[in-house]
Amino acid sequence: MSDSSSTIFNGRYELHRRLGRGGMAEVYLAADQLLDRPIAVKVLFPEFATDPAFVERFRREATAAANLSHPNIVGVYDWGEADGTYFIVMEYVEGRSLSEILSAEGPLHPDRVADVGADVAAALGFAHRNGVIHRDVKPGNVLLTQSGQVKVADFGIARAITSATDDNLTQVGTVMGTATYFSPEQARGEPADPRSDIYSLGCVLYELALGRPPFAGDSPVAIAYKQVHESPVPLRQINPNIPEALQAIILKCLAKNPANRYPSAEDLRADLRRFREGQRILAEPVMATTAVPLINDALPPESEEEDDDPSTSPLFIAGIVGLLILLAGMLFLLARVLGVGQSDGNKVAQVEVPNVIDETLDRAQSILEAQNLKVSIVQEVNDNKAAGIVFGQNPEFGKKVDEGTTVELKVSSGAEATAVPNVTGSQIDQARLLLTARGFTNIREAPTVDETAPLREVVDQDPKPNSQVTADTEIVLFVSSGPAARPVPDVVGRTLAEASNLLGQAGFTVSQQSAASATVAKGLVISTSPAAGVSAAKGAAVTVVVSTGPDDVEVPSLVGLMQANATNALTTRGFKVIVVNQDTTVSSDVGRVLSQTPDPFTSAPRGSDVTISVGVLTPVN
Repeated sequence: MSDSSSTIFNGRYELHRRLGRGGMAEVYLAADQLLDRPIAVKVLFPEFATDPAFVERFRREATAAANLSHPNIVGVYDWGEADGTYFIVMEYVEGRSLSEILSAEGPLHPDRVADVGADVAAALGFAHRNGVIHRDVKPGNVLLTQSGQVKVADFGIARAITSATDDNLTQVGTVMGTATYFSPEQARGEPADPRSDIYSLGCVLYELALGRPPFAGDSPVAIAYKQVHESPVPLRQINPNIPEALQAIILKCLAKNPANRYPSAEDLRADLRRFREGQRILAEPVMATTAVPLINDALPPESEEEDDDPSTSPLFIAGIVGLLILLAGMLFLLARVLGVGQSDGNKVAQVEVPNVIDETLDRAQSILEAQNLKVSIVQEVNDNKAAGIVFGQNPEFGKKVDEGTTVELKVSSGAEATAVPNVTGSQIDQARLLLTARGFTNIREAPTVDETAPLREVVDQDPKPNSQVTADTEIVLFVSSGPAARPVPDVVGRTLAEASNLLGQAGFTVSQQSAASATVAKGLVISTSPAAGVSAAKGAAVTVVVSTGPDDVEVPSLVGLMQANATNALTTRGFKVIVVNQDTTVSSDVGRVLSQTPDPFTSAPRGSDVTISVGVLTPVN
């Protein structure tokens, strides 16, 4: 699976780049093509897929892990089989594991140790309540997001793996990588329970506080032996600055007998919160003990034969001489330690190594040289520290050393440079996914007017493709917001053909509607929507309203009406009134409509003329 760029599991999960490799699997950054989001895919090594019993255990444990939904647990979305092995689809967490943080920065502040421990305990407590035991709590399985949120990974998966290999301590990829953190009962091959996870978390907290685990050895078997038979050195014997309460909490977790540990992860979390809030904890403080050698161990054995004068016995005399030599040696060593008998010129003063982590190189050198210490510099790539910042020192701070001792400083040369992928021409969501897969997280969008590119397409990028930059470099993506808006031209009074031509040249599409108009001639444009002068995007539709001419209206019956009433009836219908006089000898017809044109109940265009003949009295000769 070296060429992960072309690997797609289940037609959905596209692998991009490998994030890490462990004893049982490789983890890849991938893309969920269905939901369009970044994910992590853990691909188990093929040898685990050959055992049907393992497959069933894996299915059961992966399903149980997928049911755990908690803010401090890395979510499991899916699992399946592909290319002869099994894989797990998980939440992608942008951040670092505790093992990476310890390697880069050394021990954590006691308050931070407690905060991390409380969040891990919260995750374990939730899992335990749901019937899932982790069995592999270690720094590599605890992640910290960029915002500082704690996420615990790989719940339940260790059970399927270790069961498949019969818990063999020498089996590569099973217990070898985790003997440093598993409980005494796990080392003895006994079943694990929630208190086993508490012991493992105790090992993690011990290492977070001191920078080293409670037990180390040349082999997993040697470490497992110590887990069962030896007690950890109390933390304050190594670093007196560790608070007594935090030491008590951690050592209670590391009790050999599970009954002496915290009953539950919730109880451990509660005690860690009490420590952070300055309250009295439930764990008992550790009593300091000092081993006193027995003087009898230095005495010679008694003679089995009695002597009349013990003081003249050769054995007695030899014992006295041996004791005197022993005492003389002890006095000599004590004198050397106290500097008795040495000239001041030969005595080497000791100093405490100051803390220069996170200092600039120049300031770190000044601080160390002020303590009469020498400096050796090692430049290393560091993704989390700016160039020129110290991120490691040896000897570690707080240690007593002779003046003139060389302190090795690890100084960041800056983050490792990565080539920027070419995302121009991609839709913005796909571009973000490609950049995230390369490790870039500082991505900014800049909306850009573009006459040709589709909406939301990346039209340019800064830095340019293939530029070598660090992962925290800001990547600016210029994203098409479509063409610029432009005003709608004035086409009122023009023919439809003329209007369509002008609007098309301006970049608009045309739709047509018809309406009657008494003022605009038939076939000419009455109005547009949007109206003339209003800005609209290129390609927007402009509706053109074309006149069908005046609409026809029914002419009312006017004969017999008085002139005023007839005029009112016509004007309310939109007609123009023309009045002509018609002679009459009948007095009752005077002022009335005697005839009309057009005839009643016929149709005529609104606004057209209607002529009415009104009776006037004929003069008598």
